[in-house]
Amino acid sequence: MGSVMSPLAALEAILFVTEAPVPTSELAEVLEVTPEEVERLIEELNANLEARDSGLVARSTAGGWRLYSRPEAYPYLERFSSSATARRLSSAALEVLAVVAYKQPVSRTQIAEIRGVDSDSAIRSLLRLGLIEEAGRLSLPGNPAVYRTTPLFLEKLGLGSLAELPPLADHVPPAEVVGALEETFRPGVAEGA
Repeated sequence: MGSVMSPLAALEAILFVTEAPVPTSELAEVLEVTPEEVERLIEELNANLEARDSGLVARSTAGGWRLYSRPEAYPYLERFSSSATARRLSSAALEVLAVVAYKQPVSRTQIAEIRGVDSDSAIRSLLRLGLIEEAGRLSLPGNPAVYRTTPLFLEKLGLGSLAELPPLADHVPPAEVVGALEETFRPGVAEGA
């Protein structure tokens, strides 16, 4: 590992990559500083962003901190959102779209369990692009939404119906291969034991 990064630079990197607001307490733990120091670092980060006329600002929402674009950038972001680059789907969005297509209706939690990572940003992108939509709510605490693909999804793939999706079994390794992989990555099994 190279030189140690300053807590301020590390804070900026964390807020840059997060897909959801990060609580002050979590930032304090990761940066190994007090919550008060996190608040001071965020003030310093915002002062630095403003001093260099950045298009970003660190804001607290939903119980945590995250980088957001400044309101003055919105006209440029609107123009960008209709560009070819913005319309290209990320690999995360493609994975989420595949999960929704084959498992629908499916909740955010189920998507995250299948992918092994938080998928909120990809879900928001797919909703914004009109490729998935809310299909109702589950009768569970919090009434989580479930998602399904849209007619636009079928149109973009050139399909008449979901029945025309290729069978998922064509893309899944045989059970013995999956079993061998699971054995390899099972925690607590000593090598050669």
